[in-house]
Amino acid sequence: ETHFQLEQLPTITAQSPSSLIAFPFDESYPMTCEAKGNPQPEFRWMKNGQEFDPSSDPRLMKEEDSGTFVIPNNGNLTEYQGTYLCYASNKLGTATSKEIEFIVPHVPKFPKETLDPVVVEEGQPFTLKCDPPKGIPPLQIYWMTINLQHIEQDERVSMGLNGDLYFSHAVEKDSRRDYCCFAAFPRIRTIVQKTAMSVVVKTTNAILQRRPLLMTPSGVRTVKHLVRGEDLKLECIPEGFPTPQVEWIKIGHKLPTKAKLESHGKLLIVPTIEQEDSGKYMCKAKNKLGEVIHYFTVTVEEPPEWLLEPESQLSMIGSDVLIKCSATGTPQPAITWRVNGLPLHAPAANRKVFDDTIVLHNAKASDSAVYQCQASNRHGTLLANANIMVMNLPPMILTKEGEDYTAVDGRGVMMHCNAFSSPSKDESSESLVGPRFTVHGNGSLEIYRAEKEDTGQYTCYAKNTEGTSAIEASLYVKDPTRITVAPEDQQVLIGTTAQLSCLAQYDKSFINDFRLLWQKDDADMGFNYTESSRSDSNLQIFNVSHGDQGVYKCVARTPVDGATASALLMVLDVPDAPEHLVLSEHKTKSVKLKWTPGDDHNSSTTEFIIQYEESQWEPGNWKELLRVPGNHASSVLKLHGHVDYRFRVAGVNGVGRGPPSEPTERYKTPPTAPDKNPENIKIEGHLPHEMDINWEPLLPIEHNGPGLEYKVSYRRQDLEEDWKEHVVKRHSFVVANTPTFVPYEIKIQARNNQGWGPEPNVVTGYSGEDFPSAAPDDVAVLVMNSSVVKVSWTRVNKDKLRGHLGGYRINWWRLRSLLDLKKSHGDKHTLTLPGDRNHAIVPRLQPFSEYSLIVMTFNGRGNGPGSHPVNFKTPEGVPEKNPVFKVTETQRHTVSLAWAPPAEPNGVLTGYLLEYQLINNTEEVGQLQTIDINKPGTTKWTLRDLEPLSKYKFHLRSCTTVGCGPVISEESTTTLEASESEGSDDAVATGLNALPCVGVTLRGNNHMRVMAQNWFSIIRVYVSWTARRLASIHGGISNQGWFIGLLCAIALLTLIVLIACFVNRNKGGKYSVKEKEDLHPDVESQGMNDDTFCEYSDNDEKPLKGSQRSLSKEIKAGDSGDSLVDYAEEDTHFNEDGSFIGEYAGRKEKRMSSEIKATTQSLA
Repeated sequence: ETHFQLEQLPTITAQSPSSLIAFPFDESYPMTCEAKGNPQPEFRWMKNGQEFDPSSDPRLMKEEDSGTFVIPNNGNLTEYQGTYLCYASNKLGTATSKEIEFIVPHVPKFPKETLDPVVVEEGQPFTLKCDPPKGIPPLQIYWMTINLQHIEQDERVSMGLNGDLYFSHAVEKDSRRDYCCFAAFPRIRTIVQKTAMSVVVKTTNAILQRRPLLMTPSGVRTVKHLVRGEDLKLECIPEGFPTPQVEWIKIGHKLPTKAKLESHGKLLIVPTIEQEDSGKYMCKAKNKLGEVIHYFTVTVEEPPEWLLEPESQLSMIGSDVLIKCSATGTPQPAITWRVNGLPLHAPAANRKVFDDTIVLHNAKASDSAVYQCQASNRHGTLLANANIMVMNLPPMILTKEGEDYTAVDGRGVMMHCNAFSSPSKDESSESLVGPRFTVHGNGSLEIYRAEKEDTGQYTCYAKNTEGTSAIEASLYVKDPTRITVAPEDQQVLIGTTAQLSCLAQYDKSFINDFRLLWQKDDADMGFNYTESSRSDSNLQIFNVSHGDQGVYKCVARTPVDGATASALLMVLDVPDAPEHLVLSEHKTKSVKLKWTPGDDHNSSTTEFIIQYEESQWEPGNWKELLRVPGNHASSVLKLHGHVDYRFRVAGVNGVGRGPPSEPTERYKTPPTAPDKNPENIKIEGHLPHEMDINWEPLLPIEHNGPGLEYKVSYRRQDLEEDWKEHVVKRHSFVVANTPTFVPYEIKIQARNNQGWGPEPNVVTGYSGEDFPSAAPDDVAVLVMNSSVVKVSWTRVNKDKLRGHLGGYRINWWRLRSLLDLKKSHGDKHTLTLPGDRNHAIVPRLQPFSEYSLIVMTFNGRGNGPGSHPVNFKTPEGVPEKNPVFKVTETQRHTVSLAWAPPAEPNGVLTGYLLEYQLINNTEEVGQLQTIDINKPGTTKWTLRDLEPLSKYKFHLRSCTTVGCGPVISEESTTTLEASESEGSDDAVATGLNALPCVGVTLRGNNHMRVMAQNWFSIIRVYVSWTARRLASIHGGISNQGWFIGLLCAIALLTLIVLIACFVNRNKGGKYSVKEKEDLHPDVESQGMNDDTFCEYSDNDEKPLKGSQRSLSKEIKAGDSGDSLVDYAEEDTHFNEDGSFIGEYAGRKEKRMSSEIKATTQSLA
């Protein structure tokens, strides 16, 4: 408030531009003049040097408390045209505006006139004048016909800067009646046309050649004055025949680098001319008869610019006041002074004027005024007002009392203390000092790198000779806002979800004022919650589209500071479809295709796929024709004849393949002879005296025209004979009555109605094959070990093969085991060996056996005869694993074991190796004990002197002279009392007479189960229970006779039920029953279904199958899944060392199955 109570000189604050054009499409034209001051300034206007009162004209709209008035666009505006000057005055002085020129443009028109035709002889120069009317620049001139077709301009015909149309020499085609000059004034949206002109060119027999002359400019030298920043335009338009060429030179220098030539070299333009572009230029027009030269002197001038603009001042009474005003320009501007808008003519005792400086000596209050400095040259005028106040005034602080300032730790802060005084305030000796504190001339205190300790209350003092004033202010220093987790640049696939994260730290006092904002491309984001979501730290964009690409900025903002972090989100997508497909360079078998690639969406296009569709064979089916690199936008396409094509293109980038373009127009190629012959020719002989020739036919699009046929030519290769030819339409041909397997040369050539295809390639093939006629000789067998032999032979002669050698086959079969005297022809096994070879390894033979072997060769037709059989024997090997190994009885110190001999001893059985050791539930085990049983007929053994109630593990292996076979193991636990038979918590009784009805003692809450199992053709009954072994041995219910009798009765009933089940099965008649009590069963051929009554299995045995099979010595219990026998009649390849390289064949031996009938013994 204090500030506005002070008296102030007027100051112009707003005014209209120096030129105000009354465009006819504007509604009104404001003549602006605003000013401030105290007292409030009053306004007056001058027009063309005369007083002008806007309020006296009712058409003008005047604004209150303002010098502005508005000229409406109605009626005649010409009366308001002129130069205006605004004065703003109060009792202290007067300020003036710059001159404002109000221009009322008239509608430019060409004069109505009748123009005589321009008659000129051929070869002579002539000019068509335009003389455009004056109007508001810029002016644009066009030469056109009545039908608005541009007059073609070239080296011979050109338009000058003045709008005239120059012809360096006339030609017959220049004769026409509608040369029209059009003048366009874009600022007033007006185009006017001059009356059409007619030109008549008289032809001559010969055009005389002439040396060049200039049609414009005239004379030999032109002087150009330009204002800096304008465009320099120099033109030389010559006449002559032949048409002269124009050359431009800057004398002593090179042409400016920014210079450019237009109008076929006849116009030199130097845009935005600078002082260094001034100098001498020369144009030279020449033809073969001579040359003409014109010089241009270019001077670059400048409008006035302030070097030192006069400044407003507040000075105390009695001081010396200097008002300085300085300007530069070319020519040098003239400086004139005004006081309160009036010329400075009247002298004053204390005022002196020194060109650009006014000095007020010992200034008085009456010297207060508005001083105007005007700098002018021919290119413009500058006007500046300087308010000079001469007065004495105590300090008046304009800043409010008690302002609160907030700073950020580590950043600067400015605390204001604007004071107004005369004389100016004194510097206070109590001001803050230090490298971080600065008191500026306007009274403001600046603190650099504020610290938390700077928080507090500050006082500003303003003093001068007239008095003192002070205000207080408070400063609070806050923690800075920082982005701790900034969003990262991302590339995301279109349609996926993008997530940008941002975390910030800020001063906790702003917890209610802190904001975390997201901006996209510097604009605040408006969120559509179906597509994106925002939390305090994350921005998620669902179903990303191309419009989501951009720079995302996280803005953390508090009332005093802020922090930002940006990330670029790039949306990846397949390329857009190419556009603007154009076919060019149409030829018989090719066409050039050009296209404009689509947007690659941030993943560079790696290739373009060109597809074609034809209308005859597969209309609507697009096929790939060619792929070109992604940096190409055109390709020459090789085509077939007689095809109606159209094409399309699709781009491929790292994301995938983009959509195809729109198809091109159709292009049909003329029919031509075939470009190629059939491929993949196959010569086969399915029968001995025939040769089948097959080939891959040409695709329909490869026919190149109608009437496609194939010429098949063949001849024997080993004889000198002529080609035999046949023309067929199919893609196969059979040559009959050929010798067996002789070489032929074959070639196939395509032709259509237009002619033959290229000369075909010759391929070689053979006529039909027949079975080989000879067997390999000198077959020998070398035994390498008990299961592998090496077979060698002499190769069959090529003449006997009668076809392509397929390889050799070895067939062998086992005659007998060497333990048997009787021979029998076993199953055949085959080893197929592809290729030409004379030896092979036969693996996986049965040791200690006699075999027979033959070798044969084979071709594409089949096998040849076999060689003479060769018999050989394999040496002994180790026996197979014993099929059965069981604990039959356990007592306090003994365990009884039983087993079956190996199904294949692979030699003469010499005995068994029995091992056992203590394995109680501890980490330590007992010493391994070994028993060598050298009687091969032994099948049971009893171990003595064992520890009571201890667990043992037993191992058994069968042996020959070669060694012992694989091991079979069993575990069992000795009992506590000699009267009990316990084995794996089972009481075992062998035979019905040994059923322990009387000797069984049950302890505690026990239960019993009784099961029957067929083993060694003996019925065994197991009675098992769950007991607490260490319970009291004596006393309790176990000593009661009635209980023991009950158990025996239950056991007897169970046995009777089991016997009834077996009898019932034997009556079924499905299986033959053979009683062999001395058989050794094949456990792997037996099984048990736990869900079936009357069938059972020991816990330690493998499950028994539902049907029982009789067993003989021929059954091999150790049949392996990878035995050669498992691959009967199949081919197997082996390397020479016996590794598997082929197909192995063999049949498994059939096993005779029969129902095992259990023999029972009477109860003891």
